[in-house]
Amino acid sequence: MRKIENFGLGFGNLFNMWTSIMKPHIEDSKFGSITIDGQTFDHDVVIELSGEIHKRNKRLSKEVYGTSHIISLEEAKDLFERGTERIIIGSGQNGMLVVSKEAMDFFEKHDILVDVLVTPKAIVHWNAAEGQVVGLFHVTC
Repeated sequence: MRKIENFGLGFGNLFNMWTSIMKPHIEDSKFGSITIDGQTFDHDVVIELSGEIHKRNKRLSKEVYGTSHIISLEEAKDLFERGTERIIIGSGQNGMLVVSKEAMDFFEKHDILVDVLVTPKAIVHWNAAEGQVVGLFHVTC
């Protein structure tokens, strides 16, 4: 049997390296759209730890607040993935999206660092981020 060397890297470190390599690259954002790995989306998006991109489930916040411009506890729970170290939130071109206190408390309880920045700045942070990062990007106001 052949022994596979991992050069002292534990599974967690190898997983972090793999997900950093597989993390989608955000190329551009303008009012109403975001371009990720060559594909343009005309709606808010979530990027999961796996790199999967899907439409934001903003209904979860709209049902609570009557608007999707406040991230509710239910939406925070929907964003949550075990192993997440950081969530980068693009709050829109003008920064209109905010995170509710209940959602922030939930992330804090799970030791998740939350960065809330206007979407163009959040993109810069996303592209430079390492480790276990989830992204939510609001594409309008």
